[in-house]
Amino acid sequence: MFQQLSIKVVEISPLEGEQIIIGQAHFIKTVEDLYEALITSSTKIKFGIGFCESSGPALVRHEGNDKELEKRATEIAYKISAGHSFVIILKDAYPINILNRIKAVEEVVNIYCATGNPLKVLVVEYEGGRGIIGVIDGLASKGIEGEEEKKERYEFLRKIGYKK
Repeated sequence: MFQQLSIKVVEISPLEGEQIIIGQAHFIKTVEDLYEALITSSTKIKFGIGFCESSGPALVRHEGNDKELEKRATEIAYKISAGHSFVIILKDAYPINILNRIKAVEEVVNIYCATGNPLKVLVVEYEGGRGIIGVIDGLASKGIEGEEEKKERYEFLRKIGYKK
């Protein structure tokens, strides 16, 4: 008998100053390994992690160094409820500063997004399981960059210190 497959949309809106990273890993120790990667990346970083266990008790495991961010990451991960997915919420840091550390965690398989934009996580559900099939990050393109926008981008990246 054919089981119905459904696609759900989980909307996420970062709060002011938050950055969100969503990814997939493969082992229960991921939550602790992500914690170690983040905590050693900066003395100022604040973060919370929610990790969806995919077997056994199938709990959302969580860690963090900021209780409110840990709570939000856990709640978002639970809304997604896709096995082996994780949600990291950052403050006082940007994904660009820590993405390579996250990718270097042995269990990390995939990063779906790293953003401060409102996003939609596309989740497929089938026979009691869930998986992330994609993420809609921000808006559709409204046009093509011209010379003035190029100049603004160039100046902005130097103003915030990412380019010289």
